[in-house]
Amino acid sequence: MLFSVELRNYETMFVLTPVLSEEQLQETIDKFRGFLQGKKADILHEDKIGLKKLAYPIQRKSTGVYHRFEFKAPPDVISALETEYRREEKIIRFLTFALEKHGVEYNEKKRSGVWDKKNEPKKKEAA
Repeated sequence: MLFSVELRNYETMFVLTPVLSEEQLQETIDKFRGFLQGKKADILHEDKIGLKKLAYPIQRKSTGVYHRFEFKAPPDVISALETEYRREEKIIRFLTFALEKHGVEYNEKKRSGVWDKKNEPKKKEAA
């Protein structure tokens, strides 16, 4: 008897040490993209957020390079992914969480530009 594995929506964000070259950053990001794809995860969206100031120093660093993946995967992939994060010395922080239907909806609207202020029609003022 075959069992259907239910895919859940997840979002993971990790912070890379800022002292890496652009090539090293891309290599690490590609490694985790490949890891997810190797585990049969469906990557829905990817954001290269870039260099940001940290709220507090981590490993004597005040900035970090942020990257985010939104994906669908079976639940057992998450523990393996987080183990890989812990093994990678270039990662200084990470967070992975399951998205509920409202989170998925929010991300879809955000990507489609629903809340883009630049494209918002101007309201006519009453005369």
